[in-house]
Amino acid sequence: MNTNRRKLLQAMGVYPCFSLTNSIQAKTQDAKVSGPDYSKYSGSKVVISIPAHPHYFAMMKLLPLFTKETGIRVEVERMDSKNIKAKQMIEMGRSNGDFDLISYVAMWKTEYVKNKLLLNLEPFFLNQSLMDPNYDLRDIIPIYLENIGLVGGVKGYLGGQGSHLYGMPYGAETSILAYRRDIFDRLNLTPPKTYEELRRLLPVIKDKSHLGAMTSRGLAGHQCVHAWLLHLNPLGGSVFDKNWEPTFANNSAVDALETLKLIVETGPKDIPNYDQGDMIASFIKGQACMYLDSSLIFSLIEQNSSSKFSQNIGYTLHPKGVVNSSETGGLGIGIAQNSKNPEGAFLLLQWLTSKKQDQMVCRLGGVPSRLSTLIDPEMQRRFPQFALLKEQLIFANPDWRPIIAQWDQINVDFLGKAIYAAITKNEDSKEALMSVMPSVRKIMIDGGYLLGST
Repeated sequence: MNTNRRKLLQAMGVYPCFSLTNSIQAKTQDAKVSGPDYSKYSGSKVVISIPAHPHYFAMMKLLPLFTKETGIRVEVERMDSKNIKAKQMIEMGRSNGDFDLISYVAMWKTEYVKNKLLLNLEPFFLNQSLMDPNYDLRDIIPIYLENIGLVGGVKGYLGGQGSHLYGMPYGAETSILAYRRDIFDRLNLTPPKTYEELRRLLPVIKDKSHLGAMTSRGLAGHQCVHAWLLHLNPLGGSVFDKNWEPTFANNSAVDALETLKLIVETGPKDIPNYDQGDMIASFIKGQACMYLDSSLIFSLIEQNSSSKFSQNIGYTLHPKGVVNSSETGGLGIGIAQNSKNPEGAFLLLQWLTSKKQDQMVCRLGGVPSRLSTLIDPEMQRRFPQFALLKEQLIFANPDWRPIIAQWDQINVDFLGKAIYAAITKNEDSKEALMSVMPSVRKIMIDGGYLLGST
């Protein structure tokens, strides 16, 4: 194993998914795999369902090369991220659906697997006529693989005994803080290292810069919940305790919501209308001095701003609260259970997530999924922010939100309404969170996670 990669893995810790990836890697090596046999699938077609997302805009530029190398045609259906899940569930639930490969948000994985909509990838990786011997599954960033690809282990959605591989990270992310160096220098300010420093800075920047202090997601439903979760885990909170009892209204959770309310109060005025794209745009347009969210910002700053603006952007770690922590999430790709061409779909999945294509998609505006990409000297010269990403991944938490099958309902229908009311109507934070506690407990009881009455 490359020494730099070993050091990075040691810094990150050994995650439960290693037992699975090591097992697949060992069996593959024992089988003396010769490489994928593309000839059997030349002329066939793979249909992939993707969201309108920067990483997949970059991916689109790679597909002609895949067809040239393999003879497999690729048809793409691209949809708005707000509507893609419903379409995917319809198609994958049919006896004869339209999709072979699908891109999904990390928080959908357990629901998709519970409904038997995705195929287990392990048999494909062990198939000698399909497996690329140079693929190196252990090179996939382990925290991303666990958060996005594994289902059935610890808590039902992490690694460990009983976990199986249903998807690969492709468009994965963690959270970092970006800031305007020029404004911080002019105001003689230092980027916040802790939440205490962050909360002190917000009104100061708002008052002295006459810009929004920090941008954020804020739209009702998933977007404002995501914004709250960014602060919840670093501040010592969680949605449920180890026995699945809701804890999202305790002191840490209230503290996280109060922090979000302060960000909204001192940020751009339209935060309650911002989804991820709007939030990113507000920072790139110079409407906010700080950004705390997905590492996707790296490539978007470079692609969608002037060189002068990008040179004035600094990056630092997600601030520390009770603990150092950052989100894990983003997008993955998996094979639909009713795929008409599952082997061809696997060949495309494997090709897209290979070492070579991981670097290529980054150069085109995508994000990395592999350790080798982060430590490659040429890639480090091209993307100096990868040094920060490596450091942030040490603190990334694969369990920063509970990816149970019921999560999307809890996220959108209940927490998403309570948090939105708190940030737009200035409702008491604890009362807002407590207002949906009975409904969430009922969902958990109905799901078999809790016993007793609501």
